[in-house]
Amino acid sequence: MKIKLKIWRQESAEAKGGFVSYDLEGVSKEMSFLEMLDYLNSTLIEGDEEPVAFEHDCREGICGCCSLFINGRPHGPAGETTTCELRMTQFEDGSEIVIEPWRSRVFPVIRDLIVDRSAFDKILQAGGFISANTGAAPEANSIPIAKHKADEAFDAAICVGCGACVASCPNGSAMLFVAAKVSQLALLPQGRAEAKKRVRKMVAKMDELGFGACGNIGACEAECPKGIKISHIARLNREFLRASI
Repeated sequence: MKIKLKIWRQESAEAKGGFVSYDLEGVSKEMSFLEMLDYLNSTLIEGDEEPVAFEHDCREGICGCCSLFINGRPHGPAGETTTCELRMTQFEDGSEIVIEPWRSRVFPVIRDLIVDRSAFDKILQAGGFISANTGAAPEANSIPIAKHKADEAFDAAICVGCGACVASCPNGSAMLFVAAKVSQLALLPQGRAEAKKRVRKMVAKMDELGFGACGNIGACEAECPKGIKISHIARLNREFLRASI
């Protein structure tokens, strides 16, 4: 099929960017979205043009690197799908596809479609972990955990840190990301020992980095590729209030 691509091109963080249009023929419906971009780049290289820079790693919906705005939606039109899982079957022959990087001041553009998401790493470094003695692994059932608690912790732990929640939020809030990381540990006994210190440090780092406040709009939940619920934000608020008293 034939498609028209309108892609944000920006040579560097300091350069001024803009949209560039490309007409691409011979696109297969069987391609993934990133394979289509690979195909575009191969045609650009053959024509002695600079390829489009975009980020990817696992291409299995695990790493969260493939962070693109596609036709105005984070990760594209398919619900609960990362960009690398998106297939060209979602688009019709002759479609125009607009591709942009995340639009957030805390995720500055590095080049073309690649943004710096290291702000998330800094939040995790502030407290998104537990301290544990090294050595042999404990017995699997030595710490009983109720199944519903374990399930909810797992639901929070599947966050891949892609940044779609921030990119979709009008306020640029990272509350869903921080809530998921706090929630996955707060629900487990191993995470309770440092719970108060953790939530204070992570929220403080989030504010320090310039993320916006949560407005309870729900765009983060709607656009999260892993379907993480905003009920975790309620737990984050409870944890923070307990830690502040």
